[in-house]
Amino acid sequence: MEIDFLQYQVRNGDTLTSIASRLGMTGEELKLFHNSCCKSMDKVWLENLNDVESIFVPIHFKTETEKEQERKNSLPAQFSDSFLAKTYAVNETFETPFESPVSIDYIIDLNLRKERNTARHILSYSQNDFKSNGNTPDDKVSSLSIACMKSIMPFEFVIDEQGKITGFADHKKITDTFSKQRKELEDFYIGEASQNFMDVFERNIQDESFFLQQLKSTLLFQTLFPKIDWFQRKKNWKEPFYFLQNSFPVQCELNIEQSNDDDDDSVLTILNGKITELCTSQEILRGIKLKESVSEPAQGNIVLEYTTHTNNKNLLQAKASVLLSHEEVFIHQHHITITQG
Repeated sequence: MEIDFLQYQVRNGDTLTSIASRLGMTGEELKLFHNSCCKSMDKVWLENLNDVESIFVPIHFKTETEKEQERKNSLPAQFSDSFLAKTYAVNETFETPFESPVSIDYIIDLNLRKERNTARHILSYSQNDFKSNGNTPDDKVSSLSIACMKSIMPFEFVIDEQGKITGFADHKKITDTFSKQRKELEDFYIGEASQNFMDVFERNIQDESFFLQQLKSTLLFQTLFPKIDWFQRKKNWKEPFYFLQNSFPVQCELNIEQSNDDDDDSVLTILNGKITELCTSQEILRGIKLKESVSEPAQGNIVLEYTTHTNNKNLLQAKASVLLSHEEVFIHQHHITITQG
């Protein structure tokens, strides 16, 4: 209900409905508006306005249809060059009941361009400035893993009109780049363990579908690349999500909430999801779905929050949390915050 109003002087023959119709309202809407603005002794309850000297009317009344159209206009409706910023700062935290929480921070750089004569976009992607619990990783496995990934960056994805990754723009370029960079890595990371790690890494990136699935199953990629039609939804729907990287997607039921301040130029969209698929938490943890009947189905929730600009529909910030439980006891939590930088 709008708070700006003026005081209308009632004339002979005026009724709630006749005044309301000139404002694009119903008589009931006008009655509720007036009664919310006036003192209790001045409230009106009847259609006729006999003995009523004045009535409060809104200056900028909006019908439900107008409000719905405004809501749609303030939200992304299609994927565009302006949806993603060029740089985001990312923080991820991982928690289990058996280990101390781990927090990692890094920067992602993006360069998005539209492909000529198609609806597709090409996205250049890279990561840098890794920190683990506030420090640069200095253990050999972590530093080698980061070095291998950095050696093939930036690489490019194909993004469809819904904003989802459909494949690599040039997979061969990725594998060729690592082959050329490997010699330099071997000069720095010596030993059989390092050689074995690089062998496995090279095999993984050579398998195009496997490597793509590795990336798409991360909470980062699921959060950073939402389906654009999520923002326009109003009713509950079902969608599969990965609760763990390299596991299998689990069907969830989602509902949506949206809010924005009239004085603000951004909209907050929140998706709340709950596991509905019959599978166990152990199956999710192992990444293997069995065919046996499920007596103790997994309990899990996913929450995705998007702050987008009302004018250019740019993604200002994204947050996500996944919680996996067994018999009301949590066994895995993962949180991510992606902030435009």
